Amino acid sequence: MIARCATPRAAQRWIRSLNYNWEEDGETLRSFRGVVAHQSAHCLEAALAAATVLEQHGRPPLLLDLESQDGLDHVVCAFRSNGRWGAIGGSRDMGLWGRRPVFRSVEALARSYYDPYVDLTGRIVGYALVDLRVLDPYDWRLSDRNVWKVERFLIEVPHRPIHTDDRRYIRLRECYREFIRDHDARDTPFTRGRKHWM
Repeated sequence: MIARCATPRAAQRWIRSLNYNWEEDGETLRSFRGVVAHQSAHCLEAALAAATVLEQHGRPPLLLDLESQDGLDHVVCAFRSNGRWGAIGGSRDMGLWGRRPVFRSVEALARSYYDPYVDLTGRIVGYALVDLRVLDPYDWRLSDRNVWKVERFLIEVPHRPIHTDDRRYIRLRECYREFIRDHDARDTPFTRGRKHWM
């Protein structure tokens, strides 16, 4: 698997091929090994798996944590290519998947997730870029157990604020309300009976 995912594009293709981990049997935070064994991942599991793969091809294992006002953060694996930033990501919502490496800064990459993140409660208010090697020797890469230390680390790390216009947020939230009004969101694969489309 690692040999086949030698580039960020190949790693994103693999992440997209996985089932979404709905955590129906309880919350999980699987390492790369757990993701491969179960062939499913939620956003943080996908980011950890991608970081493990890219590290084996000489890239630092970087995670970009997008902090939401409602506490439902989104995490992607960030990378640089030719001086530009991109990301590998998995999500219930395709708008929160990866990004091609076209962004001049980490902040610009984080801002690219702002619009698709808005639902009734979600709004990105900050971001943090972390190098997972600071957690070594903690085994976040191949552990057979849940790696909750990574989640705690991402919650505790200082985040840079993202300031956006309130009018833009209100307009985007209204678009989401219209979507809910016009579609039975319970039947979409992204919400599956949940009150948020995130």
